[in-house]
Amino acid sequence: MIQIGDTQFSLSDPLVLAALFGAAIVLLILILLIMAVRSSARSANLAEPLAQQVGQLGLRVQGLSDGQHQLAGGLNHVSEAQAAAQSHLLQLMEKRLSQVSEQMSENLQGSARRTAQSLGDLQQRLQAIDKAQDNITKLSGDVLSLQDILSNKQTRGAFGEIQLTDIVTKALPSDSYSLQHTLSNGRRADCLIHLPNPPGPICIDSKFPLEAYEALRRAKTDWELNEAAKFLRVSVKKHIRDISEKYILDGETADGALMFLPSEAVYAELHANFPELVRDGFAARVWIVSPTTCMATLNTMRAILKDARMREQAGAIRRELGLLFGDVERLGTRVENLDRHFNQAAKDISDIKISADKAGRRARRLDNFDFEELAPEAEPAIVALPKDS
Repeated sequence: MIQIGDTQFSLSDPLVLAALFGAAIVLLILILLIMAVRSSARSANLAEPLAQQVGQLGLRVQGLSDGQHQLAGGLNHVSEAQAAAQSHLLQLMEKRLSQVSEQMSENLQGSARRTAQSLGDLQQRLQAIDKAQDNITKLSGDVLSLQDILSNKQTRGAFGEIQLTDIVTKALPSDSYSLQHTLSNGRRADCLIHLPNPPGPICIDSKFPLEAYEALRRAKTDWELNEAAKFLRVSVKKHIRDISEKYILDGETADGALMFLPSEAVYAELHANFPELVRDGFAARVWIVSPTTCMATLNTMRAILKDARMREQAGAIRRELGLLFGDVERLGTRVENLDRHFNQAAKDISDIKISADKAGRRARRLDNFDFEELAPEAEPAIVALPKDS
């Protein structure tokens, strides 16, 4: 590289090499000129031709100088073009770097948004898990509370009464039953269904032999199983006897009663493995029901109540039917009158249409009639009247 002022020239550039070669020739010519001048004293006869050669050489030197100036101009143009190309390249690189920077910024922002959204979703899931954990904790507390309720006979009885009340209120009208009804013997039934005679009002009492059933479920040996089965038989028989003695009264209640078991599992156990207890209930006219069978029984009672009320209202229904029949007869008469009016109106409309058609035909005939030109009539002859004499 050769630097002249602020411009740098490369030795591999042909133009630079040409310029250097021209400068070397000029320098050689100058050296030769100096040598010729020195030898002019010795070869005076050759001065004139040498002067001519020097003049020609000067012209050539001038030509080389002009070429050198052109070469310098070309080198300046090349340098400017190279500087412009470098400037354009730098602008393109800056623009590309700006685009890459913007794209990277957008990608980073998108990644940040997605990360924030993922963290938000994760936080929501964690909140849902915490809420579910709280629900599980609450449910565990409720289960423990339910165990505490069922472990106490009084609270267990209240639990059965609440369940029975919920079933009865959903299955029957409010005026067809009484809760905690006191009978004439002073006993209080959990529920009394006001059925018509026969069969008459029927009592429902809630019983829950939970201890005997749990002992049966916990039994691991044959002896424990037998003892638990005896315990369950004694408990259920006692409940059947109590209901039969307390809630079946001649002339006041029906000749039977219902024992409500608030557990489908206990009900299924009795019917599957203790059928003799079910038969004992039948013999004592105490029918054992579970929540499901109690709902079905109450729906049957509802149909009986509806039928009884229909019979009570039979006279009113007949009276209303008579009035309805009279209304139907009057309606038929009025329909006939209306139909007669419609027929008369239809006849009148038909007559009007006939008259309109006739008028239309007459109008068309008048419209199509050709009026011929009539010849003027001759003047009438004037007859002279005789004058009175």
